[in-house]
Amino acid sequence: MFTLKLKPMTLRKWNRFKSIKRGYYSFVIFTLLLVLSLFAELFISNRALMVSYNDKLYFPTYGDIIQGTQFGEEYRWETNYRNLQKRFEQENKGDWVLLPIVPWSVYENDLSSSDYPPLAPNIATRHFLGTDKIGRDILARLVYGFRIAIIFSLMLLFANYSIGIVIGTAMGFLGGKFDLIFQRIIEIWSNVPFLYVIMIVSSIMQPNFWSLIGIMMAFGWMTMTWYMRTATYKEKAREYAHAATAIGCTNSRVMFHHIIPNAISIIVTFIPFAVSSGIVALTSLDYLGFGLPPPTPSWGELLQQGTDRMDAPWILISVVTAMIVILTMVTFSGEAIREAFDPKKHTTYE
Repeated sequence: MFTLKLKPMTLRKWNRFKSIKRGYYSFVIFTLLLVLSLFAELFISNRALMVSYNDKLYFPTYGDIIQGTQFGEEYRWETNYRNLQKRFEQENKGDWVLLPIVPWSVYENDLSSSDYPPLAPNIATRHFLGTDKIGRDILARLVYGFRIAIIFSLMLLFANYSIGIVIGTAMGFLGGKFDLIFQRIIEIWSNVPFLYVIMIVSSIMQPNFWSLIGIMMAFGWMTMTWYMRTATYKEKAREYAHAATAIGCTNSRVMFHHIIPNAISIIVTFIPFAVSSGIVALTSLDYLGFGLPPPTPSWGELLQQGTDRMDAPWILISVVTAMIVILTMVTFSGEAIREAFDPKKHTTYE
């Protein structure tokens, strides 16, 4: 039977991380929310989870579009499963529809009410957090907006860290002209106003998911580069680095197989804070109108709606609460990880 064996040092760090309760439980809850958001269609969608019709089962959630005629409706476009459920209940022939907890699409407008949106939270209509100014379910847009924001943040993190770690390690290990040239490049590039670049790009083209990652990646790799440069200068002076060089290891092997693994604590401790900054950056750009194009679900777009429509406080309250909860959990997780990887253990968390 395969068992995972951790090194004693790694095990001590893990136990130290678990001992910081607020950080450990924040990490567990955040991970759980992340996993649930990846399968959000099972909880929030206008597609049924399961339909039983004429003793045959259908699973529309992750399948192809099923036309209404398939279930005895008169139209040929995608089935309205909420209406289908009501019809089956009225007919009482043994057919049934199992809907998600929130049976609304993230892009769907609910204009069935006599009142003009935004609509206040209503359990009967399953708008548990109400709707926005054009009738879209707020809970759906919060959950799907979180999924987009966290995927965006993680991809940006991977890109920034990949570039920053490689360049920073090379600067610290090779030194000399290579280090000097990249120092000047970073100094010049860091003075370019990031927001102005976003504004210029937005005036030329509509930003999308990938273009925003590309622009933010172009400016986000420098922070990790400085940290890795400093760590590499420290690590390459140690005996193991000299020993690896003495036995004939190439520079790339020394950097990637010896120095970077021994600087892993720096890389790990900054990950939660980088995730948090990525979420905040995307939300801020969406709020200013330079982010993802509508109707993409976005926390920034909901925040902008909330500040515009103070007569519908549930919009602002929902998105601000979600941001506070998520960013607090990420911050607590980051504090615990940093403390667990800190050999000095100079800080105590209750």
